[in-house]
Amino acid sequence: MTYRNPSPAVDMIIEIVDRPHRPIVLIERLNIPYGWSLPGGFIDYGESAESAACREALEEVGLNITLVEQFHVYSDPSRDARQHTLSVVYIATAKGAPHAGDDAKNVKVTEIWDIPANLCFDHDRILHEYLQYRHYGIRPRL
Repeated sequence: MTYRNPSPAVDMIIEIVDRPHRPIVLIERLNIPYGWSLPGGFIDYGESAESAACREALEEVGLNITLVEQFHVYSDPSRDARQHTLSVVYIATAKGAPHAGDDAKNVKVTEIWDIPANLCFDHDRILHEYLQYRHYGIRPRL
């Protein structure tokens, strides 16, 4: 019998703390699915989720991040049309100007009131729940 398991991934909500209002970093994806998303990627074999988050932030947006907290785990089998993934989402902070690298076609630092509508995966849900947490202290429900 062959077992199939979800692929573990990480996504980061990176707040730029040396700018007013702590805007967040989004990437425009170079590969399918196209559109805007949080920086992130797959956890490599033998790598911790925390190390993967730091590595992916450096590869995709050129930022050394500080992980603040694990926000939530998103595991809906339909969250990624390519395959079943589960993502450990972190809130992180960074300083400086990000730049597009690795799988990013473009990068943008956006105010939380100006988040684009065409987000990939379930990142609209993630950011909605993050804003509820950031403004009102309400964590996502299980």
